[in-house]
Amino acid sequence: MIIQAQQVSIDYRLKKVWHNVIHDVTVEIAPKTIHGLVGESGSGKSTLAMAMMRYLAPNARIHTGTIHFDGQDITHASPVEMRRLWGNQMNLVPQDPLASLNPAYSIGDQIAEIARQHDRVSRHAALDKAVMMLQRVKIADPADVIKRYPHQLSGGMRQRVLIAMALMTQPRFLVLDEPTTALDVTTQAVILDLFRELIKDNQAAALYVSHDLGTVAQLCDVVTVLYGGEVMESAPVLDLFQKPLHPYTAGLLMSLPRHTEATDARLKTIDGVAPLLTERPQACVFAPRCAFALDDCHTQKPPLEHTPDGRMVRCWRWQDVASGNLILDTPPAQASKPIQASERIPILQVRRVFKKFGTRTLWERLTAQPPNPVRAVDDVSITVRAKTTFGLVGESGSGKTTLARVIVGLEPADYGQMALFDVIIQNDLASRAPETLKEIRMVFQNPNDTLNPYQSVGQALRRTLMLLDRHCTREELDQRVIDLLASVRLTPDYAQRYPSELSGGEKQRVAIARAFAANPSLILLDEPTSALDVSVQAVVLNLLKDLRAGKEVAYVLISHDLDVVAYLAEWIAVMYLGQIVEEGPTAQVYQPPFHPYTEALISAIPQPDPAQRGAAIHLEGDIPSARRIPGGCRFHTRCPRKIGTICEQVEPPWRSVTAGHAIRCHIPIDELITLQIHDE
Repeated sequence: MIIQAQQVSIDYRLKKVWHNVIHDVTVEIAPKTIHGLVGESGSGKSTLAMAMMRYLAPNARIHTGTIHFDGQDITHASPVEMRRLWGNQMNLVPQDPLASLNPAYSIGDQIAEIARQHDRVSRHAALDKAVMMLQRVKIADPADVIKRYPHQLSGGMRQRVLIAMALMTQPRFLVLDEPTTALDVTTQAVILDLFRELIKDNQAAALYVSHDLGTVAQLCDVVTVLYGGEVMESAPVLDLFQKPLHPYTAGLLMSLPRHTEATDARLKTIDGVAPLLTERPQACVFAPRCAFALDDCHTQKPPLEHTPDGRMVRCWRWQDVASGNLILDTPPAQASKPIQASERIPILQVRRVFKKFGTRTLWERLTAQPPNPVRAVDDVSITVRAKTTFGLVGESGSGKTTLARVIVGLEPADYGQMALFDVIIQNDLASRAPETLKEIRMVFQNPNDTLNPYQSVGQALRRTLMLLDRHCTREELDQRVIDLLASVRLTPDYAQRYPSELSGGEKQRVAIARAFAANPSLILLDEPTSALDVSVQAVVLNLLKDLRAGKEVAYVLISHDLDVVAYLAEWIAVMYLGQIVEEGPTAQVYQPPFHPYTEALISAIPQPDPAQRGAAIHLEGDIPSARRIPGGCRFHTRCPRKIGTICEQVEPPWRSVTAGHAIRCHIPIDELITLQIHDE
């Protein structure tokens, strides 16, 4: 084994008192093995990962247990001893590359610094090695990239730079801390393949920390499930995903929306919230949320047991599950099946909308050149129907959020027309009628950016209600606040709480409640669940579906998670570089024929099934700049099905597949069907 954590317990010192946060955890990782560590936020994943690198915070300690690296006991190694390992034999690939790279230094200097520090080579030799490492992580033109600065690279390229830095010294042990969370599915697929290839080639071991079970299934060899600072289950990835023995593991897996399954059923959720690590139950930590708990589960702590097939599980009932006497996959309640989107009346019609950002570059100003604007939204038309969800998907930079901001009025359209209930609405927010402002609301990706930390939940909701109806009395406002909280499954006492006292899922529910305060007809949802754990995501998605039915509202849902879009949306438009390239009913868009871009997006979805480790279509390069849009089909620079110069020179026509389903592509529909079904 490269790294072994044996029966480790970790304490934190808070207000002069030591609190146990990790209890009796055992993790062993062999060479060429990627070990997944999963669980909800607050389960102790990052604390355990940092402990295995001996990089805990100053107020933390390893209370009991041992950590061995390559056979050497490093449990109580001094900082001086650990510095010989950190950055050399042990390395970390963090979640946010922009926060980890120094904006004042070039990429080459930052990578070369590692070689100069650990290998004691010249700057020239270190830069040569930096170029070689960038080639290994499949960055095109590395000699040019080393001259650039972090802000000049895309998110996927920045993440690859961090991987190159982590592998510079050929470490034996890597910690991958949510390294693909902020990436598009296409970039994520490339990064996952890269991790797998490089870790095997380097004979290294890796700990992959994530709450994304799809990427865990596609990447990892072994998985440990952590909850409340304790191991619930640990097993080979195929065994764990096909036959979980712990109710918590099963609950996480059943919380996942899957585009391959029917969406008329509610997602399975785990009741309650995870405990604070400093306030864990003394018996089974999961018992308060477990639907299968017995009396013993609330009074006695189950041991971490080894099963005959080599797994580990901490549950009093695991033998009942293993024998088939206890079935964990209880079916979720059925939701009412939505009416087909085409049967609903249109509430929003967007016709030939354009939005450009015309900031001139310094060079254009110095040379008196005309501006070369960013064409963020380029001739887009959509129709959103009542009580349905219209999904917008595409990579970052495709124009999804800009289109949403144009619809809500935060960005005025340069050209085009929008109508709400067949009444033309103004492009400029300040010119819109108060009734229009009430009818269209928006829920943003990060509730922390939209909730005032100095206002209680009640104050935030009351302020919104007062702006919409200045004639409400205080008693009426208080009652409407209680009603809004109840609509998002929050109790009245939440009105007294502040954002800092809420979990991520609770903050997002408050943001949703605020959007519903005006009783709107249309709500735009910009990545509403991207930062949430799968269990919390399931609660929010079910809530959105319930509110849509009860409040008779329509949604425009923006997301790069195609499984989430498939669960909630009846209609989907695929955007690329400011244009819609495919549009139609959800079930049809997810089946051949696809636009080649849609095909690549769907192939890159990480399936939460390790038995289906498919080959994702890798798109070459990044999405082009919206300042320099390619001629002809704007996807031709990356298209794996490009058929010749016609793609480079001629704008592709819309081709009808069925009623309402159309694709913008030069390849005839029959030929696309033949190609894509054959490739399946």
